[in-house]
Amino acid sequence: METSTEAQDPQDSRGQASAAQLIDRRIGELNDWRGATLARVRRLVLDALPGVVEEWKWSVPVWSHGGILCTGEAYKKAVKLTFPKGAALEDPNGLFNSSLEGNVRRAIDIPEGGAIDEEAFKTLVRAAAAQNAASGSKRKKA
Repeated sequence: METSTEAQDPQDSRGQASAAQLIDRRIGELNDWRGATLARVRRLVLDALPGVVEEWKWSVPVWSHGGILCTGEAYKKAVKLTFPKGAALEDPNGLFNSSLEGNVRRAIDIPEGGAIDEEAFKTLVRAAAAQNAASGSKRKKA
């Protein structure tokens, strides 16, 4: 199920919760620093570029734009933002601090009290969208 950030019916035709509602619910369930961090990151992703789609997959929030930008997972000691194509992205501010050993994905772990450079994060989100667009155009040409 997916929903865009623009105003839509909050429930689908089957009466099921929208992705935005499920994300709101998850943030509320956390009811601690992790919920506040997830809410802040969500705002940054949505502010980074128009047309971001919120989805609910694998029981976690997913933000997409021409493909998945990142997922937002809450663990006991960190909120993890996984960028499935993160290894292909420039990260001049060194935001990626987790899943660094792989050839494809990268992640940002935000611990309790951890700061995130908001402008650098938005730039990373926009770079992920550009990477998705480039990957999509390559597939279409093949």
